[in-house]
Amino acid sequence: MASSDNKVEAGGTAHMVAALAKALREQMGLTQEELGKLIGYTASAVSAMETCAQPASDKMLVKLEEVLGGGLGVFEKARKWMLIEKYPARFRGVAGLERGAVTISSYATFVVDGIFQTEPYAQALIRGGYPAISDQKREELVEARLARRALFDRDPAPMIELILEETVLRRPFGDWDVMHGQLRSLAEDAQRDNVCLQVLPLDRGLRGSHAGDRGPMKLLVTEDHDHVVFMEIEDQGILVSDPPEVAQLAHRYAKIRSQALSPDDSLSLIERLAGEEP
Repeated sequence: MASSDNKVEAGGTAHMVAALAKALREQMGLTQEELGKLIGYTASAVSAMETCAQPASDKMLVKLEEVLGGGLGVFEKARKWMLIEKYPARFRGVAGLERGAVTISSYATFVVDGIFQTEPYAQALIRGGYPAISDQKREELVEARLARRALFDRDPAPMIELILEETVLRRPFGDWDVMHGQLRSLAEDAQRDNVCLQVLPLDRGLRGSHAGDRGPMKLLVTEDHDHVVFMEIEDQGILVSDPPEVAQLAHRYAKIRSQALSPDDSLSLIERLAGEEP
């Protein structure tokens, strides 16, 4: 449902798309209802898009390009930036870096990293968050999160590493069917040529040091070969770019990786848990 809050929260790309779509529609002599019929939406949906009460979805942008784009690719180019604007503010800065990164290395301690999430898992995770959000906002967040999976097949392909705490594999969101589906998806992703997935076992603390006791992190090597680290806690995002600090965090990540199960043993564990009854 369109919301007046969206008008306030809508970013620059959403406003640009709205203004351009309205100008091109009027230039073609189309009413909102006529444009809606051409792109498969109602007149009220077109109106909501033009006022930013409900910014264009990715699917609507595709249709707008077909009908109003005139071969210029303006709405097609806007798709990337519209998706970034749908992320929470704390993640937008790193989202653009992630899209072009040559290496993405993540350590996840509570939930499956967003790049690897299935739609049912993401839906359950976001629906259960606090404070509660509207259904429309949830759909936008899920759409933006699932778009990150395009990284797996990007050309050139980035190297994607993920270290998961074993507790992440055993903590269901939604129900056990959702969790088992997520585990099967992880097992499939783990076998991609550009993916390395490892599990930090539950008994790591019993064996001595636990290098991951200070929480999750995401290390990126950007397309310009800069090294940055992103950390997130309680709706706050921290992007670290100072070389000495990045180096220290990278060393910690390397220690965590050395304490994890091998990729083969990690895959075996994930496949076993995916087949277990709750």
